[in-house]
Amino acid sequence: MRRKITRRKLLADSSLIALSSTVPGFVHKTALANVARDSGRVLVVIQLDGGNDGINTVVPFRDEGYARHRKVLRLPTESLLKVHDDVGLHPSMRAVADLMDDGRLGIVQGVGYPNPNRSHEVSMAIWQTGNTVDPNAEKIGWIGKVTDAVTAPSDGAPHSILVGTEGLPLSLHGRRSTTVAMAHLMDLQRTGQTPPPTEHLNATQDLRSFVARTTLDAFKMSDLIDQTGTKVGNQSYPSHQLAGRLKMIAQLIKSGFQTPIYYAIHGGFDTHSLQLDDHERILYQLSSALKAFLDDLRDAGIDDRVLVMCFSEFGRRVAENASQGTDHGTAGPVFLAGPQVQAGLIGATPSLTDLVDGDLRTEIDFRDIYASIQTDWLGTSPEWISPKGKSSLKLFRPTRR
Repeated sequence: MRRKITRRKLLADSSLIALSSTVPGFVHKTALANVARDSGRVLVVIQLDGGNDGINTVVPFRDEGYARHRKVLRLPTESLLKVHDDVGLHPSMRAVADLMDDGRLGIVQGVGYPNPNRSHEVSMAIWQTGNTVDPNAEKIGWIGKVTDAVTAPSDGAPHSILVGTEGLPLSLHGRRSTTVAMAHLMDLQRTGQTPPPTEHLNATQDLRSFVARTTLDAFKMSDLIDQTGTKVGNQSYPSHQLAGRLKMIAQLIKSGFQTPIYYAIHGGFDTHSLQLDDHERILYQLSSALKAFLDDLRDAGIDDRVLVMCFSEFGRRVAENASQGTDHGTAGPVFLAGPQVQAGLIGATPSLTDLVDGDLRTEIDFRDIYASIQTDWLGTSPEWISPKGKSSLKLFRPTRR
């Protein structure tokens, strides 16, 4: 069971309910900081929930299979944002195109895994655990394995933070590392535990005890959280949910939180019918939020420490369906954003004529991306995750290492 702390509850009770032994330290120390401190490299993961149609995201418009398989959903060539003579981005992704032109975004093409599964739950579990054989047997996720292996943040911050109201993704589950879910800066949730009984409260278990121990009442703690929230900068964010979540992540990073992993979920990608308008909207939201986030961190002078990875549990079928949508497919693109990534298209563009049962062939195993991120970005060992033991992908600029 997960208990949620809201400002209303906080002020009504004049106390704070248990979250974690880590929470007092990281909220208090961070809120009192006047300047952001270097907390090392950060990974921000955006889950594109529902199965993104990669073919209409990174469009191989010169492939003869595109016009053959996409009659209603075919995007006009003249509207695409050309990456090169054969591939263009969806026209709603102008901000992503600008990031790519600016050398701050790369797209890994044709990403999947062997013997693909078209179930949302199973395929997402595969991506979140790295186990392509029996993901439901896993109790911890690939990020949880990474954070289990690293030193805990020195300021008491959690190893990972989910920003949003969704359930905690399996990828964040670890054996020893800590994770916190936050809907807002003033709305904190402890994941995985219920508050202890009042008679068992002590200085290490409970925020109420922390408040008493530091002579801070609930109002002062609320003020400290507000101080953290004011460190925004001048960057303007769009007024949609994903942008708001990335804005909050930027606030936390700029405020000095030493948490290395942040996670957000962007839904709506299960486009079985009337895909064109919905897909345009959610791709615009992704694109505009990404650029606002990276520009915000660049303005703060800390963007070189941050990597964003956007993935979806699978792509869509090559052929559109009878409902002007697309059904569950296999491989798709993974977006990597930040000033240290290899910009542009990475890997071969999947063929729309050389198919496997009507689906794209997988060109790159997603675990090789994880292995590269672990080795070249987070500095941890990837032997347990990559089928080859070590990824040969070059996702980052060696000169900016």
